[in-house]
Amino acid sequence: MHPEVAIILLNWNGWQDTIECLESLYQIDYPSYNIIVVDNDSQDDSLKQIRKYCEGEIEVESKYFHYNSLNKPVAIFEFEEGELDSPHQPDFSIEEPNSIGRIKNTPSNGKLILIKNQENYGFAKGNNIGIKFALEQLGSPYTLLLNNDTVVDRNFLQELVKVAESDDEIALVGSKIYYYDFQGKDDEIWCVGGKIDLNHYPGHYAVLDDVDISSYHGETLNVDWVSGAAMLIKADKVPYNYLDEDFFFGCEDADLALKLHERGFKAITALDSIVWHKIGASRKKGKIINTTISEIKTSLKFIKAHKKGYERHLPIYYLQIIYFYLSAFFHRVF
Repeated sequence: MHPEVAIILLNWNGWQDTIECLESLYQIDYPSYNIIVVDNDSQDDSLKQIRKYCEGEIEVESKYFHYNSLNKPVAIFEFEEGELDSPHQPDFSIEEPNSIGRIKNTPSNGKLILIKNQENYGFAKGNNIGIKFALEQLGSPYTLLLNNDTVVDRNFLQELVKVAESDDEIALVGSKIYYYDFQGKDDEIWCVGGKIDLNHYPGHYAVLDDVDISSYHGETLNVDWVSGAAMLIKADKVPYNYLDEDFFFGCEDADLALKLHERGFKAITALDSIVWHKIGASRKKGKIINTTISEIKTSLKFIKAHKKGYERHLPIYYLQIIYFYLSAFFHRVF
């Protein structure tokens, strides 16, 4: 059995990354999946370029795979966000060009669902639009949030689902995520999940601070949260499937994991599921000072949402913030 997985990519002015990610996904060994690209009102020519890629007019080059022309053209099923929310939304039950029947009967590596948002809603709401389509229209038992600036290993989804299916209490499964390029290397780990500590800013940290993965011999790793850059959600078994839209960009993954943990569900990292991540592609599009301020506000919002008496600890958090960013600055400089 291979339960169907809806893979959701959020694109915002990043079509070059998106088509590299898509090409790697079309070469995975998992037989049952739908790829949903949600475009957050890109202001470049992302939609045009993604369509050209699907037509086979753009050959993607990458050190992680060889371009495959045999599955081109890829059938595109396009939807406007407005028509999905409208009471007069398309009749998905009949054999129209965008019907669910045609989507489901098209081979996994030969189709793309493209949803065009009316504005840039940020990470949480943008992904939620894709999750809603996956749940309500496709009936997918699993949804996978995947950053568009990633490239995946052929077996990555097989390994994620294998771990998810092994235990009913597992709600979230994450991949072992490497840097796409770390000083010319592709085997430097960026993230394998993390721990939550609401007493210290920013409220969550990487499990790599506690675990030496190079000497760890297990296939899975118990964590408090997994990165939203590659997060499989057991959509038909858990009480929370959506990200909290109060978080525009950041902490959505830790917030979801903590809510599920409070209901008795687990977050696990599948160490045999490999993803490479370009790290911070979206953040690089903004000014550093604005990004830093946004990260501080978001992290404090996350702590406040889950810690009683948050206000009494604000002076301590502010001191921790100063130390946190000074440490990061001197680490980069020296």
